[in-house]
Amino acid sequence: MLLKLLKSYKESFSGLPRDAWLLSIVVFVNRSGSMVLFFLSLYLTQKMGFSISEAGEMVSLYGLGALAGSYAGGWLSDRLGSIRTQMFSLFFSSIGFILLGYASGKLLIGLMLFFSALVAEALRPANSTAVSEVCPPELRARGFALNRLAINLGVSIGPALGGFLALYSYRWLFWIDGLTCFAGFLLLLYFFKGKSDFKPEKAVAVKTEYVSPFKDYFFLFLLSMLLMMGLLFVQFFNTWPLYLRNSYRLAENQIGILSASNAIFVAIFEMPLVHRLEKGNVLKSIAWGSLLLFTGFAILPFAQSFSYALFTVLIWSIGEMLVFPMMAGVIANRASDANRGKYMGLLSFNFALAFVIGPVIGSSIYSNFGGDMLWFAAGGAGIIVWASILFAARGKK
Repeated sequence: MLLKLLKSYKESFSGLPRDAWLLSIVVFVNRSGSMVLFFLSLYLTQKMGFSISEAGEMVSLYGLGALAGSYAGGWLSDRLGSIRTQMFSLFFSSIGFILLGYASGKLLIGLMLFFSALVAEALRPANSTAVSEVCPPELRARGFALNRLAINLGVSIGPALGGFLALYSYRWLFWIDGLTCFAGFLLLLYFFKGKSDFKPEKAVAVKTEYVSPFKDYFFLFLLSMLLMMGLLFVQFFNTWPLYLRNSYRLAENQIGILSASNAIFVAIFEMPLVHRLEKGNVLKSIAWGSLLLFTGFAILPFAQSFSYALFTVLIWSIGEMLVFPMMAGVIANRASDANRGKYMGLLSFNFALAFVIGPVIGSSIYSNFGGDMLWFAAGGAGIIVWASILFAARGKK
């Protein structure tokens, strides 16, 4: 039995192009220092003296910058190339995060958050476009799963380390985040010297032979469902750590360990899970994943121990594994070589939009009605999303 499991696990990684692995190494290095965004709400409320509502507004400013950066990243990927766009993003975000750690005052912090998001979030659509370019359609779901594996391995390091560093000095978080962005830039420069993207030459010749993503109504439906999930998922960076701090009475290092646990769960189980399900009804898997994602947050009020919090993380982590890599694969396969950057840019734009709206909605519900009501509302929204995708899954794969 153990040998069969090991063989299945090995097979889930086989057949992926070398460039997909190199892109994942870059993302791993970059994400291993990702800690600023996760501890941002705690930093703003505990160190900078902001209220919960003000901290939510600041996180939303990051979201506004992410909106612009996500769209620009997709647009630039189709014009300048996915590799060049990633290099631009990593170089300038390294500067942005370091300077953000020295900003003071609401106006300056807000401006630096917007700038940091603008350049940092351009990485997402550019990297997704590159993964789509190097992987054939039948391997794209696993290509995105490998990419997410790299992200989650990195994130298992970043917040866990950041939680301990925050007890000493929050400024270390900004420096490490910035330096790992710069390290990612250097790796791209080394791995893909002189390369701008991975597009086949024929993409230029068929540039006009595609449907605009704005006229692809099924794609727009998927984006609306992802927006609902994004509004919940952004609470992971906003009200979730506050709730664990205030209601569960957990310290920053414990919250960091919980975040790292999510990353470890995903790193271990996502690739085999996607490999097993990628040939079935993918939308049906996504529907059930969405229900688990919402349920993991909705059950938070029923206990207040570290072990129970870890259990809830496991539930929504399974949902995350079922939703995000498969949804990215579905969307990438709907695009042509000539406009895949726009599709992936709109996908990233959608998550960035959640960063704008989510913190305001989440902080408002949290402040006015309490954290318990926020998570119960999430449970109700999850039932709507699950039923909608399950209905759409009929007759589609």
